[in-house]
Amino acid sequence: CVGCQTCTAACKNANATQPGIQWRRVLDLESGEFPDVRRSFLPIACMHCDEPPCEEVCPTQATVKRADGLVTIDYELCIGCANCVMACPYDARSIVREPRFAYGEQPIASEAVRFDPKRIAVSMKCTFCKDRIDEAALTGRIPGVHPEVTPACVNSCISGAMSFGDLDDANSNISQLLAETQHFRMHEELGTKPSV
Repeated sequence: CVGCQTCTAACKNANATQPGIQWRRVLDLESGEFPDVRRSFLPIACMHCDEPPCEEVCPTQATVKRADGLVTIDYELCIGCANCVMACPYDARSIVREPRFAYGEQPIASEAVRFDPKRIAVSMKCTFCKDRIDEAALTGRIPGVHPEVTPACVNSCISGAMSFGDLDDANSNISQLLAETQHFRMHEELGTKPSV
C-alpha cells in the first residue's frame, strides 16, 4: 500500500456514503525512532469476522454473517440502536441520523443517483460490494478474478496491495497470496477471527 487513498475514493463513489463516512480508510502509521523512521499504510474496513461481535449484540438480527462469510446488515430490521457500532473493535460501523450531502441540502447528480434512504438512522458499514458478490454467484464469475464482481476498492488499488478471493479455496488467488507472503490479521487476539 502506497497510501494513495484510491480505494477510499472508489468505495465512496461506489457506495455514495455521506460526507464524513468512509467504509474504507487507509491508516498512516509511523514507526521507529529518529533518524530511522518509517511510514506504513494500512487499508482497513469491516473485517467480516468469522466471530463478529456486532452480530452477537444485535437485538433484531439485522446483522448476520452469511454462509459465504460476508457480514451484512438488513436495513429493514435495523433499529439504529448502535449496539453494533460500540461492539466493533475495528471502528467500521457508523450511523447517520439525517441525510447529508457534499454541498449542502441538495445532492449533486452523482449523489442523487446512488442515495439510499434505507441507510438513514441505521447502522452501515463496508459490505465488500455484496451486490457484486451476489452477481458472481448468479453468473459464475469469480470475485477477485473478474473485475465486475470484485469489490470496488480492490479493483481500484494501483499498487496491487489489495486482493479478494475465497479463503476456503486453496487454489484461489487470495489463498495463494497468503501462502507465499507474510501477513497478519488486525486485533486477532480479540478472537473475532477477521477475514481480512
